[in-house]
Amino acid sequence: MSLTLGEKLRQAREERGISISEVAEQTRISPLYIESIEGDNYKPLPGGIFNKGFVKSYAKYVGVDENEALQEYTRMMASTEAEQLESPRTYRPEVLTDDRPGASIAPTLIFAGVILALMTAGILFLVRYINNTGSPQTASNIQSNSASNSAANTVEQLAQPAVTAPAIEASKIEFRATGEPVWMRAVVDGKNSEALVEPNKPIVFEPKQSLKISYSRSRVQFAQMAINGKSIALPAEPTNAGKSTIEVEITRDNFAEIWQSGSTAPGNTAAVPGITPAVGTPSPVRLATPRPRPSPTASNTAARPSPSPATMRRSVNRAAPAATPR
Repeated sequence: MSLTLGEKLRQAREERGISISEVAEQTRISPLYIESIEGDNYKPLPGGIFNKGFVKSYAKYVGVDENEALQEYTRMMASTEAEQLESPRTYRPEVLTDDRPGASIAPTLIFAGVILALMTAGILFLVRYINNTGSPQTASNIQSNSASNSAANTVEQLAQPAVTAPAIEASKIEFRATGEPVWMRAVVDGKNSEALVEPNKPIVFEPKQSLKISYSRSRVQFAQMAINGKSIALPAEPTNAGKSTIEVEITRDNFAEIWQSGSTAPGNTAAVPGITPAVGTPSPVRLATPRPRPSPTASNTAARPSPSPATMRRSVNRAAPAATPR
């Protein structure tokens, strides 16, 4: 009797004397998921590419061939799906409604107003140009034309963010790792999931309401994010200094601001490495100028009075030797 995938993995782990906690610590897979894989019960797992990643990492760590493990997992899932198709299902019709009808109409109205303003400015500019072609332009005509051009450019610049900003339900948010893997947790519209994101194997989310991603602070340099192909800067430090986890939350309320600013923390200089606060210029330090000191010889000479003539004669007599009698 051949062993199942879970039995093979458990047997390989026990032969090497490895515990479930050790496997969980090294592969960053939850112990609950490891027990479910060994029991061939994949219902507690998130499903999809997450299950394949868990099976591949577990097999690689205990020494089982990764490709054979993935193939056996695929066969097992195919047979399970076939059994589910054969069993009768009870379908319940669902009615999909939009809870926020005004949110879908607002962008259309804004877009129509912008187009109308641009068309009006273009028509006015064209009429003035036609009226001034038959006569030489004066300084007033030139000024009016430049004013209309600047007004049209201003309207176009103000209208550009409203037109180009996408909606969160029509966007794809990509989380990828560069250099080294990143273990992350995600909450998509209230549903929790975990995954080990490997380099060049990004994970794409398509939330309808909100997306919350968290990962270790030590993996900041390896984590990247993009929305519809546009790079979005991630925070460099946790919001709370006492935490060791980076948390990024994207909702309907802040999605447009994140898209326009290109950062998940707009206005926060801590999310951009290399920015330091300005430092004032220190006041110059004045050094005291040393005073000149008189030389010892000059001072001693000036302090001593000159000897008198009588003193000099006594000194000479004392120094002269006494005469020797013949």
